Amino acid sequence: MSVKSPDGSRPVESGAEPTAGLQPFLHDACVTLYAPSFAVSRPDGQLSGGADGFYHGDRRALSRLEVAVEGVALASVGGGVQGADRAVFRSVLRGVAEATPDPAVTLIRARAIAPGRLTERLDVVNSGALPAEVTLIVAAETDLAPMERVKSGAVLRPVLGEVALGALAWSGPDLAVRLTATPAPDAPTPAAPLRWRIALAPGERWSAELLCAAEESTPPLFPPAAPGSTPWRRPRLVSADRRFDRWVDQSHDDIERLLLADPERPADLFVAAGAPWFATLFGRDALWAARMLLPLGTSLAAGTLRTLARRQGTSHEAETQEQPGKILHEVRHAQGDRRGPGLSLPPRYFGTVDATPLWVCLLHDAWRWGLPADEVEALLPHAEAALGWMRDHADADGDGFIEYIDTTGRGLANQGWKDSGDSIRFRDGRQAEAPIALCEVQAYAYEAAQGAAALLRAFDRPGADRWEEWAQRLKSRFRERFWVQDTHGPYPAVALDAEKRPVDSVTSGFGHLLGTGLLDPEESALLARRLAGPDLDAGFGLRTLSATSGGFNPLGYHTGSIWPHDTAIAVHGLARAGFPDAAASLAAGLIRASDSFGARLPELFAGYGADESRHPAPYPASCHPQAWAAASSVHVLRSLLGLEADAPGGTLTVAARIGHDLAPLRLTGLAVGGAPLSLAVRADGTVDIEAPAGIAVHRSRADAVRGSRAG
Repeated sequence: MSVKSPDGSRPVESGAEPTAGLQPFLHDACVTLYAPSFAVSRPDGQLSGGADGFYHGDRRALSRLEVAVEGVALASVGGGVQGADRAVFRSVLRGVAEATPDPAVTLIRARAIAPGRLTERLDVVNSGALPAEVTLIVAAETDLAPMERVKSGAVLRPVLGEVALGALAWSGPDLAVRLTATPAPDAPTPAAPLRWRIALAPGERWSAELLCAAEESTPPLFPPAAPGSTPWRRPRLVSADRRFDRWVDQSHDDIERLLLADPERPADLFVAAGAPWFATLFGRDALWAARMLLPLGTSLAAGTLRTLARRQGTSHEAETQEQPGKILHEVRHAQGDRRGPGLSLPPRYFGTVDATPLWVCLLHDAWRWGLPADEVEALLPHAEAALGWMRDHADADGDGFIEYIDTTGRGLANQGWKDSGDSIRFRDGRQAEAPIALCEVQAYAYEAAQGAAALLRAFDRPGADRWEEWAQRLKSRFRERFWVQDTHGPYPAVALDAEKRPVDSVTSGFGHLLGTGLLDPEESALLARRLAGPDLDAGFGLRTLSATSGGFNPLGYHTGSIWPHDTAIAVHGLARAGFPDAAASLAAGLIRASDSFGARLPELFAGYGADESRHPAPYPASCHPQAWAAASSVHVLRSLLGLEADAPGGTLTVAARIGHDLAPLRLTGLAVGGAPLSLAVRADGTVDIEAPAGIAVHRSRADAVRGSRAG
């Protein structure tokens, strides 16, 4: 027998989950992580369905870990993450040993994640005046499902386990899982929950520890960073807006626990894209995160550049979309291929149009921030190969623009950062057809060519003049072909489609063009005004698509939602292009939003405006933490301080524009040229800087921006 689904669109088998086959929601999930492992639970700590679980190596090691008390209702009274790899959850045992209306007995779950390990300490505490007797129950299951099966929303059956030496154990072809409890429970079996009979006198506490260990049968795809190997000092921000301080602090904790190592050289670290869906190497995400974190030091950038360079394309492979010089999109386990309607991606996939120019941009910027010359020089052949890809392979139809098309019919239809299938639209809502040339990718390519010219000239290698000329030709073509006009004036289209028509929607992509050199001052001013308009600026950040465009959806993945990294890029572009007030306004929106998400900004959130709600609405399936969302805090901070480094030239520019809502401000933990950097902005706007020896500081008095923008 089948019945109609709630929306009447399809039948659902009686007794089946009505959300079966739909991507699980994450907006209220608590995520603790230490890559490559993480746990996803309900706000009360229970692992009980959907995407909940303990994961290791892109497989679910536990699908259920529920704690209950026989015959007693548990009432959650709060909890959540502490840092990144720990969480605490508290519940009241309703009615147990209560002599007054006050709660008397509580359950505390303290969770800690380490690579391949989940540990939970269970404490039952009797704070009442009466004795208490309860039976504590722990139910555990696993389906050993690959991440893509979990993400698909498929109904997955538990794997049968066994009792081995007093522990529960499960095993599959790729992963072995073992759950032990101390003290030992009463007669554990795979089919029955773990039980403890507990008697507590007034004031007594009972404790137990659960340890779930997951081990892969093969070497890990990317091992965890070695303990203590974080390639930067911890940034410390103390400002007049404690929300900003908390955002930077939480972001640091998350980024630190997203670090993974290259198995070919474990000293080279990069940042995994995010949990739970993207806990692996993504070229674009790793590059942007490393670029945003350059003020903390260049070691992460170096590790990211080398990790991707070792996997740079060397041949033509239609199935993977590999081409010589191309930087890859993602690396997955073979059993974790991404599949969906019309989608089947191989484990090593090159379907990205922007990672290659972004790799060159990161190398240039890391050199400016002080990456040692010998490390830069060793990577220049890879930069030249990347430039060769831009020149020889990235222009499918010879029109002079960097563009993409999925030639397999099974890959990503869109291959910029807005890579969902419906993301590139005309103003009336129609979807664009590939090959597609994105506006922001032309800006990345221009910036990469100019940066490469500086590198080639500095290291006495040929080609600098040729790449400067290439960049200028691209700049001229962009001005001729991309600019369109509406009732508010001229602006660049988001893309050119297969017929070379400008895709005329108004998008957040404007922010990626600013500060790259692709635009002249008048063009930059036009885009700064556009970004400040209420159709794009929601008050919590930039919408990916104007609210006045056809197809706008505040809950659309790339068609109206707000992505923190996207807004942070615009903040930096605005500040760099000479529009600090507009930059400060967008930054204030992100600070406001961060507070609503407990200082952990998610991958994206809904594009509803601040005029509709005091708090941003979540995007239900958003990852959190997400590398570039976390790194955005540092990028915003750098932008507001106007930090521009030229370590080879021995200079650092500071052009702070800190408003009264942020000053006074003190920041430590930065680095330039491999040496510590700290600064302070006084309430009157005066900037004090402690810079390394050999670095000349060019500074300007901070112009306090009037009013409280982040209120």
